[in-house]
Amino acid sequence: MLFDSSLRRELWRSFVGTLVILLTVVLTMVLIRVLGQATKGSFAPADVSLILSYAVVGQLPVLLALALFIAIVTVLSRMWRDSEMVVWQSSGLAQWRFVRPLLRMAWPVIALVALCSLVAKPWAYNQTELLKYRYEKRSDMARVAPGQFQSSADGQRVFFIDSHSDGQERGRNVFMVLSNEQSEAVVTAREGQLQLDDDHRYLVLSQGERSETDLVTGVKTHARFETARILVGEAPPPPEDTQDTRGLSTMALWPLPAADARGEMAWRWGFIWAALNLVLAGLVLSTGNTRRHSSWNIVAALLVFVVYFNVMGLHQTWVSKGRMELWTSLLALHGGVTLLMLALVKLKDAPFRRWPWQLTLTRTGGRS
Repeated sequence: MLFDSSLRRELWRSFVGTLVILLTVVLTMVLIRVLGQATKGSFAPADVSLILSYAVVGQLPVLLALALFIAIVTVLSRMWRDSEMVVWQSSGLAQWRFVRPLLRMAWPVIALVALCSLVAKPWAYNQTELLKYRYEKRSDMARVAPGQFQSSADGQRVFFIDSHSDGQERGRNVFMVLSNEQSEAVVTAREGQLQLDDDHRYLVLSQGERSETDLVTGVKTHARFETARILVGEAPPPPEDTQDTRGLSTMALWPLPAADARGEMAWRWGFIWAALNLVLAGLVLSTGNTRRHSSWNIVAALLVFVVYFNVMGLHQTWVSKGRMELWTSLLALHGGVTLLMLALVKLKDAPFRRWPWQLTLTRTGGRS
């Protein structure tokens, strides 16, 4: 059918263009955030590209749903402005007839949203946490590039080394600044090596000096040492102990009775349903007036998306805290939005455009 194919073709063109623009914006924002985290020592600078890729994969469900929503609103709004919608309606096509071609175009995108929400996003989050764990497990000496200052993961130590002498386990000409609420110490040593003892990490220094200032009393001390061992932190726990529900697969998350697991399930399954609701909302919000050229449809669409997105987060919080059941949240929020959008579409196709008393006056005037 000409109507069906032409509409879907234009929707796909608009969807691809919108998705490219959104990806460009999100890539720029995520890159700035990732570089800031790498500077603070959250993960290795060499893993920036991987972290960036995983972050974009985690944002794909939102980007796909938003691009689909914007594409529907812009294409249908353009049809209203160019009076093309009036032509189709005069040919007997009610607005309800647009639901079928919209769903035929949107189902691959919704399927991709489901794949990303249920599989790709948890996997990407898990891989990101694994990279951070591996970097945290490495020694503080291995984090420091020769000739550069680098802070430790907890922010209480600043390191500087002149060169690595034994791979990345031993450093030469070590400079350290140790600070806390009571004191501040500057330590220099010719060589340093990290050792694990039970659940703690110690930095073994040789042939160095230590200057310490008591921040409370102002007393300064200076000492030289041949060998010194400094506690630099606890050994990081294995990733299984720190993994939260966002990194669990959907199959592993489903049987868990915990409230936070139910909340994560409400977000994953709810976002798939939300993508379908955004298709119907785009059809409702695109209705315009051929005599009035304005962009209020796009503004209203973005407002609806932001409100819907935040309400979803609120429902996830309620489910995570046990204030609402999983299926109650899904049916109340997403089911209610579906029924509302379908009712609005049917209302716009109602055969009457006037109130009953206006129809009575019109008929009376016609008889007279």
